Amino acid sequence: RLEGAFALVFLFAGKHDLLICARRGTPLAIGYGDGEMFVGSDSLALAPLTRHIAYLEEGDWAVVTSKKVQIFDRANNPVAREVRETALSGALIGKGNYRHFMQKEIFEQPAVIGDTLQALINPATRTIHLPELPFALGDIGKITLLACGTAHHAGLVAKYWLETLARIPVEADIASEFRYRAPAMPRDGAAIIISQSGETLDTLAALRYCREAGQKIIAVVNQPESTIARESDVILPTLAGPEIGVASTKAFTTQLAVLAAFTIALARARGTIDADEEGRLAGQLAEVPSRASEVLHHDEAIQKIAQEVALARDVLYLGRGTSYPLALEGALKLKEISYIHAEGYAAGEMKHGPIALIDDNVPVVVVAPPDNLFEKTFSNIQEVCARGGKVVMISDAAGIARIGESCAFGVPVPHCAPFVAPLLYTIPVQLLAYHTAVLKGTDVDQPRNLAKSVTVE
Repeated sequence: RLEGAFALVFLFAGKHDLLICARRGTPLAIGYGDGEMFVGSDSLALAPLTRHIAYLEEGDWAVVTSKKVQIFDRANNPVAREVRETALSGALIGKGNYRHFMQKEIFEQPAVIGDTLQALINPATRTIHLPELPFALGDIGKITLLACGTAHHAGLVAKYWLETLARIPVEADIASEFRYRAPAMPRDGAAIIISQSGETLDTLAALRYCREAGQKIIAVVNQPESTIARESDVILPTLAGPEIGVASTKAFTTQLAVLAAFTIALARARGTIDADEEGRLAGQLAEVPSRASEVLHHDEAIQKIAQEVALARDVLYLGRGTSYPLALEGALKLKEISYIHAEGYAAGEMKHGPIALIDDNVPVVVVAPPDNLFEKTFSNIQEVCARGGKVVMISDAAGIARIGESCAFGVPVPHCAPFVAPLLYTIPVQLLAYHTAVLKGTDVDQPRNLAKSVTVE
């Protein structure tokens, strides 16, 4: 008798036309071909082989031959599972002229952000159009954002946006911690579940907890056929396309794009912004793809800065407001693909401990857009410089000019509205991690001990 989560496929000696497969807690999909069948973890794994896929539900098991598939539920009753045609194709999964998938996916961001926003913004009216919802946005009284890893950082950015613009109580929690503290949830609440794969086990468990607590479930996923998508009330898809690199890049920025559009729609529904403000914010979002292309023009300059970072054993990342989650994301990216120890902090916390680490061997990456918190962040930069620290400052040209060349490397970002800064300022952070990892000679696309989709606790 098996316990825990598993996805199993049995092949029998002497019976080459028979597979028995079963799942519990971990996803399993069956691909339908012409005179052939396939079994894999998800549509991405099966994309080079077929576009016709059925997902087994919790507790299902199946008998698979080259001619047919028989599926049974946990009570051993024959059942039919919908065969869906996925948009993925094996032709989409390739590095092209890029050295790594991660590099390719960073440079795809202007296009995929544009695709994602095009599905949400009416360019003529500059209004936000979400998919049809089975509930009224204005009836939501509280929002809980649940995710793991990079997706959690997207949720933290959205928390700032939602509280500031929509004036609604928001909780952003790590899914693996959330369900074990048995949180009380209001009946008028909504849970936004964020996941690239749509199969993250801890996030799925948090979704089910919220479902039992009577929450409206909104999924922000990159795989519309995934378990999280199927178990949600509404899907807000990120149109990032296949993301092969383990370190998430374009999935993160498209998550931000979706969450930004949702924030505008919710704020409008709650009456905290008027039609003119909706148009102004939607217009700022619509400009992000072209501005993102401008950021990528600084790739060579960031590569030179990476030569300094690659020599370090420790790196600190600082940010305030929506830039604080970007500091967390930058530290995560660097440590997971370059294996350099890195930590992200709210810049105001520097004097509460991290400042003791600063010397000329510890680079400090500061995410400092020209927002209402810039002067406070600038003060932190001066404190680092006074202690002999090396600063990598990510800001616009005016911000970089303030610091001079005495202790800082500058990474210029086009001037932009504070609302959309997270979508643009994350790109230099990604490029810095990428080039540092290349210099360190690590496996950028498949770093050690990590998996693209975490389907176990």
